[in-house]
Amino acid sequence: MNISSGVKGVPLVYVSGIVLLIIVCFSSCSPSKRGLFAKKTPHELYEKQLTDAGLNTTVLGASWISAAQKALQQPAPVQLPYRETGYFAAERPSAFGYEFQVRRGEKISVTVKQDTLISLLVFTDLWRRQENGAADMVRAADSVNQPITFEANKDGSYILRVQPELLQSGAFTVMISTGPSLAFPVAPAEKATVGSFWGASRDRGARKHEGIDIFGKRGMPVVAAADGRISGVREGGIGGKVVFLHPAGKNYTLYYAHLDSQTVREGQPVKEGEVVGLMGNTGNAKSTAPHLHFGIYTAGGAIDPLPFVKPATTEPPAITVPFAVPGKFLRSTKVTEVVNALQGDKAAQKIKANTPLRVIGATSGWYRVELPEGGTGLVAGRDVTRANQPVGSHRVPSEQLLLDAPADPSTAKSSIQEGTTIDVYGASGSYLFVEYKGLNGWVRKL
Repeated sequence: MNISSGVKGVPLVYVSGIVLLIIVCFSSCSPSKRGLFAKKTPHELYEKQLTDAGLNTTVLGASWISAAQKALQQPAPVQLPYRETGYFAAERPSAFGYEFQVRRGEKISVTVKQDTLISLLVFTDLWRRQENGAADMVRAADSVNQPITFEANKDGSYILRVQPELLQSGAFTVMISTGPSLAFPVAPAEKATVGSFWGASRDRGARKHEGIDIFGKRGMPVVAAADGRISGVREGGIGGKVVFLHPAGKNYTLYYAHLDSQTVREGQPVKEGEVVGLMGNTGNAKSTAPHLHFGIYTAGGAIDPLPFVKPATTEPPAITVPFAVPGKFLRSTKVTEVVNALQGDKAAQKIKANTPLRVIGATSGWYRVELPEGGTGLVAGRDVTRANQPVGSHRVPSEQLLLDAPADPSTAKSSIQEGTTIDVYGASGSYLFVEYKGLNGWVRKL
């Protein structure tokens, strides 16, 4: 059955969300309802087409839907910027989920690069976690050639899900980073320094700093951080000479204070980078070095402007472990820690030496692996080796099934005749990881 061509050949259409909700909205961490008349994402349309074809009741189809749900319910926690290479196996439907923290005003950038010559249909979805644990869709793409960008309008957790169509294998690399949604308000940026931050004490603790102070030389150009319109040009009070700029299409206003002079008028349209004034120390800043007080005000009050203008983060760390055997097995060389995240992980577990681990990804100096008893995690590349050399042999005392997963007869791949001697490549609990007639699998120790 050619699932790929059958689904690709159907045009994308608007469909009722009722069937979809029955399938995916069954737990507190499932996607939120987006309305019967909301335009469906490519992932939703593909799933609907699988359901209409009855493929959701097959083992592969049900596994694909379950993997999509699990990627949102149990995403891997990561810190940005982040890079990971992963692998999709046609015989094991999967989806990758990554959860990360973003500040309001940051722009999320996601790219997925295909590392195979065969063109894959890959669904890339960006979700925002709600306080109740559910997730809201914010962006979607169905091609590795379609990067996702999104400006965060609130602090919070975001989830990226990456999943291919059914019956497709291939490697991919995902990169997630954040940068500013506004231009830096002083030019040139490299000659200015942020020296006082949001929330710093003012007037002996009587109030808090509602912005950031950017220091430079007197007369340095202060520029529009976005296209917009000048909504105010004033003088007096603690801000001295000030300019207000309302960015086009935004629900907030930019505030420039302590200017030596203003070079715009109220109501004037401006382009990003256009000079609106010169740096100074007017107002209550007369006793300080020249600087720009830069603030952002919403209907609810001032918010921290630093995430809006902080220079872009550095490139994600390079992947330094070999990834030439995606989908194959590694083996721990000693008692090894498996962690959920590379920073601050409190949920580490230990596995014994010679535990087989299926490779599903790689990031920095770590492998993302599937554990024999289920679940996934990260192991340091220095603590594992290729599971291509036997560590012993085993004589099967009676006929046994060769299993793809320990203690799960439904995953049987073959049967091994009584008296057969097979090579052993590792072990976990009461099961041995062996090779039989070119197949890797698990047999019970008897």
